[in-house]
Amino acid sequence: MNWFWIFIALFIFMVASAVIMLPKILRKMAGRRAEIFQTNLVTRHLEEVQTIYQEMRGWRHDYHSHIQTMKAYRALGQEERLDNYLNELDADLTSLDKLIRSGNVMVDAALNAKLSLARTKDIALTVTARVPVRLSVKDVDLCVIVGNLMDNAMEACLKLPKEKRFIRVYMDIKGENLYLSVTNSSSGKPNKFGERFMSSKAGSHGFGLLRMEGIVRKYGGIHKTNGEMDAFTAEILLPI
Repeated sequence: MNWFWIFIALFIFMVASAVIMLPKILRKMAGRRAEIFQTNLVTRHLEEVQTIYQEMRGWRHDYHSHIQTMKAYRALGQEERLDNYLNELDADLTSLDKLIRSGNVMVDAALNAKLSLARTKDIALTVTARVPVRLSVKDVDLCVIVGNLMDNAMEACLKLPKEKRFIRVYMDIKGENLYLSVTNSSSGKPNKFGERFMSSKAGSHGFGLLRMEGIVRKYGGIHKTNGEMDAFTAEILLPI
């Protein structure tokens, strides 16, 4: 009989310990997932910044060569060749200077990094962005939202041939809200679980989607998605 009560007491102790430890274990798991997400976010951002830096560094590296070439044409009196060379440089600079200037520095930084990366992947871009200098949304939260929407759009585009890839970004003020819309080409209707469209990638990528939705809810915003056969649109409305 004594062994029976000892067993019961031991069982109760084990259950109580599990109940006490479970929240700690769950917090540790959530913290680990958040750490992985932040690490991946920083890694992607570094890649994006490096893309912009390499473009600018390449032009700077060639700057003196361009000056010497133009001086040579001028010294030789080859005005027509000089004019042609200047036109080529102008076209080259135009293709390089595609930075978006929305009016908000943080939005510009987050968006331009993603757009530069998208260009390296042969994705056609159409972008319109007008954003107030000051927003109620924290900078880091806005970066998570913009980053996730652009990452998802690029992920979908890369499944298609180059000639079918496109992303359209629109940001503007709607009443007392900031409206953000990202539309991308799609190879078919994305997977849907309940009311949510799911990414084909798992792990930290899926955690990023959940975090983005949590941020939208935190500010009392609205997040809507619409998936068709050849295009997918995500829309977000956030109070200014």
